[in-house]
Amino acid sequence: MKIVLHFWVVALAVFSTLVLAPARTAAAEPFFFVQLSDPQLGMFTDNKDFAQDAANFEFAVAAVNRLRPAFVVITGDLVHKPGDSAQITEYRRIVAKIDRSIPVYNIAGNHDVQNVPTPESLQAYTKIFGADRYTFRHGGLVGIVLNSSVIHSPEKAPEQLAEQERWLRTELTKARTEGTRHVVVFQHHPWFIQSAAEADQYFNIPTARRAAYLALFREFGVRYLFCGHYHRNAEARDGTIENITSGPVGKPLGGAKSGIRVAIVRDDRIDHRYYELGELPVSIELNPAPAKKKQ
Repeated sequence: MKIVLHFWVVALAVFSTLVLAPARTAAAEPFFFVQLSDPQLGMFTDNKDFAQDAANFEFAVAAVNRLRPAFVVITGDLVHKPGDSAQITEYRRIVAKIDRSIPVYNIAGNHDVQNVPTPESLQAYTKIFGADRYTFRHGGLVGIVLNSSVIHSPEKAPEQLAEQERWLRTELTKARTEGTRHVVVFQHHPWFIQSAAEADQYFNIPTARRAAYLALFREFGVRYLFCGHYHRNAEARDGTIENITSGPVGKPLGGAKSGIRVAIVRDDRIDHRYYELGELPVSIELNPAPAKKKQ
């Protein structure tokens, strides 16, 4: 009797392990996306023309079509002069050259909606480019696009700031409920350049709002923030959060070089590298062979 009872105890344990226990999610296949930032047509010559800006942008678009990423994110300052019809037309002409099978996500920068955005400037942007905040998904990644100009300088658009904050919490909650592997925030302004405790400046999000948003990101397990605006590269951490600031497709500052960023999304992390336009790779190797040991 004891032997029979023991058998059924063991059998029940095996059944519970194999059948009743929740299935483990298989590791996702890696993929990569491309971040372009600040094409800012018109900046090289302060709006006299946009020949050099367009040349850089077209070169980057050709690289995108060759590399074939899962998607492209353009993190703001699409043009240099807010509302300039010629610059906007040229931007749309060039971005339309990206293969239609590759999704492109535009993001509003301060040169697109003004340094201190208004309801009118925001409406003008959305009429041309679509929503200034939205969520997209690819594989195990949820991308949350924010209008950082509203966060940086909300004086004339307080309702839009409050509405975006409510929307953001809703989207973060939804992503957590889905069990998303990577929740990534994309926006124009960096949250910080070197340290989350750094002083306020033109290039970062003011401390008063920065601290609250970073706390929210920590609460929901956000680990990666991809930004532009700085016109040079900077990478910094606040605990588990990495703020990645990419240099521009257009005019660089501070001795930087124009380029694009490639980010490889893996099951447990996102690897990324900035490539100057003169060093763009022929292809992206997602699963490189291990280095051979020296004999």
